[in-house]
Amino acid sequence: MTGAGGGVFIHESAYVDDGAQIGAGTKVWHFCHVMPGAVIGERCSLGQNVVVMNGTRIGDNCKIQNNVSIYEGVELEDDVFCGPSMVFTNVINPRSHVPRKNEYRRTLVRRGASIGANATIVCGVTLGEYAFIGAGAVITKDVAAYALMVGVPARRIGWMCQCGERLPDEPPMTCDVCGTSYEAAPGGIRQAPARGQSR
Repeated sequence: MTGAGGGVFIHESAYVDDGAQIGAGTKVWHFCHVMPGAVIGERCSLGQNVVVMNGTRIGDNCKIQNNVSIYEGVELEDDVFCGPSMVFTNVINPRSHVPRKNEYRRTLVRRGASIGANATIVCGVTLGEYAFIGAGAVITKDVAAYALMVGVPARRIGWMCQCGERLPDEPPMTCDVCGTSYEAAPGGIRQAPARGQSR
């Protein structure tokens, strides 16, 4: 392991290969395997039986729950939550007898997105900032920032606040919990400027 910061915790049953980078304050729990070339940021938590493959990047303050594999081609920005047993993929048409390592498709999970338990993310998509993927959903295309996605295949049923609460369906779209307001934007919504500010 290279570049480990202070306060890193690695459970005695976990394997962290030489060449992996782990940031300060990150915890790697039971039976995990972090492969060489993986880059994991600060203050992350990798639950039991998490695998992080070579060439992946995980930002700061990510929570990866039990039984999740981060395959080559997947990148998580800061503050991403991956629920228990959710699934990433990296090949669109796998065959056991056909090598496809040169066909990996990139999957990008932007800052603050949450992915529910047992959801599946088909490779080659981008999940927008603070998107919320419901438990068991199957994502087959790009997801807008703040979108609430459920079903198989997943469809948008609403919008979520940055704080994790569902927003009202009709304007004004102001969070009942934290008071943040949102406005229409190309392809979705965005935070509205504070009073007295302009874009």
